This record gives sequence, C-alpha cells and structure tokens, in this order.
Amino acid sequence: MPSLRPAIDGARLRKTLDGINAFGHNPQTGGYNRQGFSDADMAVRRWFEEEARTDGFKVRRDAAANVFVRYGPAEGPCVMSGSHLDTVPEGGAFDGALGVAVAWEALRAMRDAGITPAIAVEAVATAEEEGRFGGMLGSQAITGKVTRQWIDQATDATGETLAAAMRAQGLDPYAVLDAARPAGTIKAFVELHIEQGPVLEAGGTPIGIAHSVSGVSYIAARMEGRANHSGTTPMDMRADAFRGLADVAADIPSLIETIGTDQSRITIGKVDLEPNFPHTIPGIAEFTIIIRDTDESIMQALTDAVRASIESAARRHGLGHTVETKSWLAPVALDGRLEKLLGEEAKALGLAAQSMPSGAGHDAQTMQSLCPSALVFVPSRNGISHAPEEWTDWADIEKGAQLVLNALVRLSCETN
Repeated sequence: MPSLRPAIDGARLRKTLDGINAFGHNPQTGGYNRQGFSDADMAVRRWFEEEARTDGFKVRRDAAANVFVRYGPAEGPCVMSGSHLDTVPEGGAFDGALGVAVAWEALRAMRDAGITPAIAVEAVATAEEEGRFGGMLGSQAITGKVTRQWIDQATDATGETLAAAMRAQGLDPYAVLDAARPAGTIKAFVELHIEQGPVLEAGGTPIGIAHSVSGVSYIAARMEGRANHSGTTPMDMRADAFRGLADVAADIPSLIETIGTDQSRITIGKVDLEPNFPHTIPGIAEFTIIIRDTDESIMQALTDAVRASIESAARRHGLGHTVETKSWLAPVALDGRLEKLLGEEAKALGLAAQSMPSGAGHDAQTMQSLCPSALVFVPSRNGISHAPEEWTDWADIEKGAQLVLNALVRLSCETN
C-alpha cells in the first residue's frame, strides 16, 4: 500500500459535476434532459472526453458510447469505477452524473498524490443506463450481454428504435456486439450513486453499501375497446379501455400483499389514452408496468400475476389486449469481499455505513456478471430522485467520494 493517502478536492469535484450538468438543463423546470443517444447525451460525452484528455489522461470510447478514462499502466487489467451520464426526462442533477464525476476525481487525486497504481484505474461514463430502450446498454455491452435480437427489437416509449437513435448519432448499433471486455480485464468495479430513497437520511447514516440489487421486469401493455360518446353510451354498454387499466392498477396492492415482500415494487409509469378527449370514452390504453424485487422467483410470480390481472380486466370489460415483456434484468447479489473492503475503509474514515439492498437498478448489477462489483450510496434528501428536486448534501458527497477513492487506491495498489 502507498504511504500517501490522497484526498478528494471538493471544489474540483463540484466543478466537474457542474460541467456535466451544463448539458441538457431545462431552466423552466430545473430538470435535466440527457436521454440516451440524444444530442445532449452525446454532447456531454464529447465534453467529458475532451476535459479528461486535456488534463493528460488516456481516453477511449467504445461502440456503445461508453467513455473510459485510464490512469496507470497502459496495458493489462484495470480496476474500474463510474456510473452513467444519461438521465430520465426532467431528471435530477446527481443520478449517475455524480458517480462519473467521483470516479474521475479519484484518478486526479491519485495522480496529484504521486500514487502510481500497480493495476490501472479507469473511470467510466456508461451509456444508456436509464433504460430508454429497455436495458442498460452501456454496461451490458461491456459485459457482453447484448444480442443482435435485442438490438433489433429495442424501442423507446415513442416507438423510436435503438438502431435508429444510434445511427442518427453516427453510431453503428451492431458494432456494440464487439464491445465486450474479455474476462479478467476488469478486476473490480465500484460505483457511487445517490441512494434514490429515504433510508440513509432517515437513519442519519452517511454511507450505504449495497449487498444486492433488485431485478427489473419491464412490461408494455395495450388494452383496446371502443371509443364512443361519453353522454350517449350507457355505462353497461361500454368497452372502456381506461376502466381496464384502472382495474389493473387497483389490483397492485393485493398482489404485493399476497405474493410480494417488503422489497417488491410494481409501478405503472407511463400511460397513453386514445383519443384522450374529455367527452370521449377511451378506446385504447397503452401503459408500462415495472416490477422489481431482490428475489427472482418472486419477481417472476409478480410478473405472471400482473399478466393475469391484465387478462382478467380485459375479459371483464370486453377489451382486446396485448402484453409484451420489453426487458428482464435479474436481481443480483453483489460481491461480498468488496462489500467487506468498503466497510473496512468506511470504518477507517470514521463513517457509519449501512448494509442494504438497492431497489433501483444500476450498472453494478450488470458488471457483477463480469467482475466483482460494489455499490456505494450517499443519502438523498427526502428520498427524491428522477426529478428536479433531487438533492444530496455536499458534505455527504465528499464522504462518499473519499470512501471510493480509498477503496480504489487499495484495490489498485495491492499486488496480492
């Protein structure tokens, strides 16, 4: 281990995060719009590459638009840290972006302290983590989990295909199939992320260390009835698509109670009604359902139950229906040895740390299939995320950043 202990430069870290968030900001709402493969998303990647290259680091981008910044030996394996730069529509300033900024700051802090790691350290800004097209394309590309079939069928909520969105940015979607990193080239992956929940803040705990990540089942459903006049059509003679949707929504609490656990989540997140006019009975309801749990068997049971609920509601209201599974990300247990190492480093810093599951999906769960992976949380004010009100206090950010830095030094400088 090196005798020098590098320190996070909080002002420099803040400047990096502010630089990232100069892209895609909506001053009217306060939100950020860097959806995967949008113009703003690609622009922030170019900015990040240029900033790191100007600062003297080796920079590389792969076919999936993942950006890698490397410090240490030019050849051989690496220890990797980072997160994503893309956002949900009108997202917050910290989700993903903070993990990228912290990873790059860790590299600069190591260099400033004169530490030459035995194993290279790479900061990564992954692509399309927020699931615009139904997966976590960047980390799935790194781990070799992308298939041609998935590329061919992946679409966003508006119907735009992944292939079209990538080609619009000058990218070859099928080149992603060759972006996988070989086994053994990444020794460990450490991701810092805001918690996106209320647990750490409620407990006054500055650090969370995830032991597992919930899986995600993403369903797209359509119910089709008959659009008709709202005043002249009797209630018992309607084929109201919204009533079918409402019945499915009303079933959710009982499904959780009878099948689920305290880690189960079912969310109807996007709804489109047609013709969507005040005086017309809805003829079509299209909606998404996201199902999460840390136990894959429970997640599967809930998915099956939701499909049965849709079928039952459609039959009850005389509706046609289709249900499509857009993506399936299995729950993952993260690496226990990395969790222990992070706990030791937190203790050395005098930081209380809570072992906890992650209810949200993150790149770490995908990376675990390729290398030992860990996920560090810092508190979210009021548990809010995916919204302009998302906030993490700067004192908590610096604690989490220092923990990640210390862990990366230990992982990259130990030779045994």
